[in-house]
Amino acid sequence: MKIFSKDFRVNEGKKVRLEKWPTLLKKSICGTHEEYQKNLEQHRKDLGIMQNILYASNQYAVLLIFQGMDAAGKDSAIKHVMSGINPEGCEVYSFKEPSAEELVHDFLWRTNCKLPERGRIGIFNRSYYEEVLVVRVHPELLLKEGISNQKLPKEFWAERYNSIVDQEQHLYRNKTHVIKFFLHLSKEEQRKRFLERIDTPDKNWKLSLADIEERKFWSQYKKTYEECLSATSTKKAPWYIVPADNKENAQLIISQIILDEVKSLKLAYPNASKSHKKELLKIRKLLQK
Repeated sequence: MKIFSKDFRVNEGKKVRLEKWPTLLKKSICGTHEEYQKNLEQHRKDLGIMQNILYASNQYAVLLIFQGMDAAGKDSAIKHVMSGINPEGCEVYSFKEPSAEELVHDFLWRTNCKLPERGRIGIFNRSYYEEVLVVRVHPELLLKEGISNQKLPKEFWAERYNSIVDQEQHLYRNKTHVIKFFLHLSKEEQRKRFLERIDTPDKNWKLSLADIEERKFWSQYKKTYEECLSATSTKKAPWYIVPADNKENAQLIISQIILDEVKSLKLAYPNASKSHKKELLKIRKLLQK
């Protein structure tokens, strides 16, 4: 089964209704686990080559953003898809509860400090989008930001969406290519994965009562994600809704989308200038003595 990035992309201005987006493909991309491993390994090799060109050309940065409900597979997607990348050219940041220092700044500040340099790939496991997702479902968290949640202006969340879109447009103008993934998990599949975390000792640490409490807000999160995806998917910084009930399919979709997006930058190794070529000839002579 061939993967077409456009099938998972949220077009700018499109109203998202998550029940219309599958959490599981009708047909698996690969027939066997061995075929999946072969395809993913090829994607890794291609990503490794493209990362080398990205680093050598030093023209663009790439920012990958992963969002989704607990157990959607963000960690495993990053681990499996990006394992072929040179660690020197890639940095991963997982954004948990904001620190006291971060809370006294604007809501974009803590992630701005971690944006990738030109030539590098940055990965955000959760991101500034938490401020219009978790914080919107739990507006009492705004009190920690010095904002009363009792008298929020009607336009408060729309203005946060606008700030995010403006930020991503600014990044695009300054050669940072933003690619955003929402891992679309069903509630039933989350339940199964939580049970697996109980039954697998090595995964016990991944589950707490707080995760179960958060499941009670599933419908609120669904609505909040729909509004967020609708408001912030643009041509320059698109959202991709990835069916996440099958991790192997999700990882192949994500890796293919990254390849397609980075290829669109039309990167190439830099050509040596005349002066540099003369310098190289001089070095050759010195090495041949």
